[in-house]
Amino acid sequence: MEKNTRLPLEGITVLELANVLAGPSVGMFLAELGADVLKVENIKSCGDVTRHWKLSTEDAETDISGYFSCVNWGKKSYATDLTKEEGLEIIYELVRKSDIVLVSYKPGDAEKLKVDYPTLKEHNPGLIFAHITGYGLKIKRAGYDAIIQAESGFTYMNGEPEGNPTKMPVALMDVLAAHQLKEAILLALLSRELHGEGQYIESSLFKSGVASLANQATNWLVGGSIPKRIGSDHPNIVPYGTIFSTADGKEIVLAVGTDKQFRELCKLLGREELAEDDRFRKNQDRVRNSDKIKSLLQELIGEYPRSEILEKMSEKAVPAGGVYNMEEVFETPEAKEMLFEAPLNSGEIKGVRSVSFSCSTIASKEQLSRPPHYGEHTRTILSDMLNLGNEQIEQLINKGVIYAKEQ
Repeated sequence: MEKNTRLPLEGITVLELANVLAGPSVGMFLAELGADVLKVENIKSCGDVTRHWKLSTEDAETDISGYFSCVNWGKKSYATDLTKEEGLEIIYELVRKSDIVLVSYKPGDAEKLKVDYPTLKEHNPGLIFAHITGYGLKIKRAGYDAIIQAESGFTYMNGEPEGNPTKMPVALMDVLAAHQLKEAILLALLSRELHGEGQYIESSLFKSGVASLANQATNWLVGGSIPKRIGSDHPNIVPYGTIFSTADGKEIVLAVGTDKQFRELCKLLGREELAEDDRFRKNQDRVRNSDKIKSLLQELIGEYPRSEILEKMSEKAVPAGGVYNMEEVFETPEAKEMLFEAPLNSGEIKGVRSVSFSCSTIASKEQLSRPPHYGEHTRTILSDMLNLGNEQIEQLINKGVIYAKEQ
């Protein structure tokens, strides 16, 4: 941290009753800002299901998968059975000591488990209860990112013109809903500071997806045009988002958003006259003649290696970048700055920060503890927070109320 900076959520305790991606990503974000995050994991499923979502190249012996690790840095794992009365009572005791509860239950499930907002509010009136749903509170469907990508219009738009609809390769609906929930939580914390009251917050994957359709939504609502699959191209700007191959078999992407930038592009490619051609002079002209100008640009760009053409474009302030694979991404200094690293077993584990902003007097943690093993902190949480002794903890383990990883 820089001098004179502070962790804004230091002293805040978060109880995470959520799994997979959206809810846990909120928990990790709060941990980066200084909160103490307790991840409650279900004994019946041996913890968060993503612990077992592994690539074939991953270590089969560890319970920390690459997927699980992406959103679970900086947390403590507490494993319990909420369906047992003693397990539920411990949750209530932890709620009394918490500021925020994160859940990702479909509507009605929190009530069945007796961890809904009205119930928990009785134990802690100042509680902020943050709920991720699939479709809101009126629809009792579970929210699966792949389905909601399809139902919110993203999958239909995504893909090549002659190809099939294509799901995006990250769980974008989870990410978008998580961002909405983060904003709401920070507002709720401010409201509690000002008015002394907790509150209920809900963010759905579907509505977050629709809220993020941006110009594609208004292309339909205003322009009456249903967005179609156009690959990497942009429906309103040309050449913007278009992928071009270079002489060395690599790819670049252009983001030419103004006529001036287009003139500079034509000039550096040695075809200045294209910018004065009636078919291409203005952006709308280029949109009408998209296939022709893209074909001409591909011929010209294809004469250069990627590094050379990107350097020329940088010199002339023509927006362009390389199409990088994941290895190339993490060779950039900007991406390296966003890494967490920690020992794990006999090796090392790496992760990516969720906080990417910076403030002059507010900081996020420079380093988080690695993602926890299942039940790794059960004993610590019960002894430190609830003052339970070893004998009491052993009794709870023997009854199947909790699970504690052997140290």
